[in-house]
Amino acid sequence: MAEKVFLISPEAPPHQFGAAGEKRAVASSPKGIRLGTLDNTKGNADHLLAFVVENIRKMMPVASVVALRKNNPSTPAPKNVLDQLEAEADFVISAMAD
Repeated sequence: MAEKVFLISPEAPPHQFGAAGEKRAVASSPKGIRLGTLDNTKGNADHLLAFVVENIRKMMPVASVVALRKNNPSTPAPKNVLDQLEAEADFVISAMAD
């Protein structure tokens, strides 16, 4: 008698993205977006974020960039860092690297 064999696929099902929400008024601002970056302090995260910002600047107007860092990679960003990003940025990009 043959034994049953269970096959498990490690692939996750495709992610279904929600429909686009309201457009933010800032996205169409002629001055550009206020961009924030949050570095998790891992090696090269600052270089990766600088590269991303540089390429975003080539694609759209950027009025300002606020670049902040977490204290360490394993803990959440402190409230004052998140508050500053909320106050000074329309969009925030976070990255980690090694």
